Amino acid sequence: MNNKIKVNDILKITNGKLITGDINYECEEFSKDTREIKGGEIYIGLMGEKVNGGVFFEQAFQKGASGVILQNIEVNDEQKEKYRDKVIILVNNTLDAIQKIASFKRNLYTREFPIVAVTGSVGKTSTKDMIYSVLNQRYKTLKTEGNYNNHIGVPLTILKLKNHEAAVVEMGMNHLGEISVLTNIAKPTLCVITNIGTSHIGNLGSRENILKAKLEILEGNENKEIIVNNDNDLLHEFYNQNMNKINIITYGIENKSSVYATNIIEKAESTKFICHIDNKQFEVEVPVGGIHFVYNALCAATVGNKLGLSNKEIKRGIESFELTKKRMDIEILNNGVKIINDTYNASFESMKASIQNLSKYKNRKIAVLGDMFELGEYTKELHEKVGIEIAKSSIDILICNGKNAKYITEKAKEEGMQEKNIYYYETKEEIIEKLNKIIKFDDVILFKASNGMKFYELVEKLKSK
Repeated sequence: MNNKIKVNDILKITNGKLITGDINYECEEFSKDTREIKGGEIYIGLMGEKVNGGVFFEQAFQKGASGVILQNIEVNDEQKEKYRDKVIILVNNTLDAIQKIASFKRNLYTREFPIVAVTGSVGKTSTKDMIYSVLNQRYKTLKTEGNYNNHIGVPLTILKLKNHEAAVVEMGMNHLGEISVLTNIAKPTLCVITNIGTSHIGNLGSRENILKAKLEILEGNENKEIIVNNDNDLLHEFYNQNMNKINIITYGIENKSSVYATNIIEKAESTKFICHIDNKQFEVEVPVGGIHFVYNALCAATVGNKLGLSNKEIKRGIESFELTKKRMDIEILNNGVKIINDTYNASFESMKASIQNLSKYKNRKIAVLGDMFELGEYTKELHEKVGIEIAKSSIDILICNGKNAKYITEKAKEEGMQEKNIYYYETKEEIIEKLNKIIKFDDVILFKASNGMKFYELVEKLKSK
């Protein structure tokens, strides 16, 4: 089967206009960032809030792009002559174009081609990484890179399909209707929802609306086949109400599920358990600490089993998986201090999981926490709930920064944590200054906040000392 897209296909799909280039040229790679072009890609000049990415098309050619797709760009005669051997296509809307091209690409593959779509309030990326690690034991698998899980990232991921045998595509959302667009592009053969929490509750108003938004993932799935975390309250309720209507496969620890774990032994940086699938069982060790990674592993095992992998392959995939950067990255500094860099994002659920995991260390434990975003009217309540988790944990020192993180410190103090061990600072510089004064050999420091807080800068500054 020829799964390549020709220029002529793009012209038909987008109703575009060819300015220069060969209509039979095969387009294999696509990029939206001139800094990432390695050579041969088709550069798509997306419209940003302030800048039309199309203005950089000549830079794209200088970096080795074989073609460009542009919107609202005048290509003069001199440029047409200069780039006559390159492909230049003009379209009405580059975002619409990339989505249509990705949908066309997906349709070049059979409906049976395995595409696993993953969504959820917490753990999408780590679950996607673990599913990838499992499937890659047998199939050449494509996965979403980094945070490419939105209306731009999902099409770009689909466009990376080449000689792959399976794909794992992460789907994120901030509002209702967004996953609907993504799933109708990817047309997954199997859907996964990790959990329903409080991420983006400020935009959606309730956890029930978050569930509704996540369930849009089924719209692109002809088989209406979905894997859910049966220990999540709303997903458990969804399963009970719909088990006879659609094909729901469950995984869990507390509630009776198709795939489940027993004999769980938690350590700070790994967890062992017995995985039960189809009346068979095997011991597996997740190379990251935290009960939430047991759930991720159970989900990956469920997907692997569904796609025909052996328990041996599933075990090997779980035990060899690697996390995407800034998610529970663990580094040991020259002074013996251990840093847990979990700065990519934060919700109450992920904060709680990180705090519980930090508590498992026997060393002195320092939590450096910042604001969680997009919580709306629940902002104060959820930050206070983090403070409650801190107070009942074995965290030795709490350091916070951010407008709403002050609620964390106040509640931690109110719930009984000693005031002398609680610090709130207005600036990151003050945090670094404090850490440099108090840290000792063998300390463990957790950094966690929503990505917009830029707590990764704290990690870099501490590492540079």
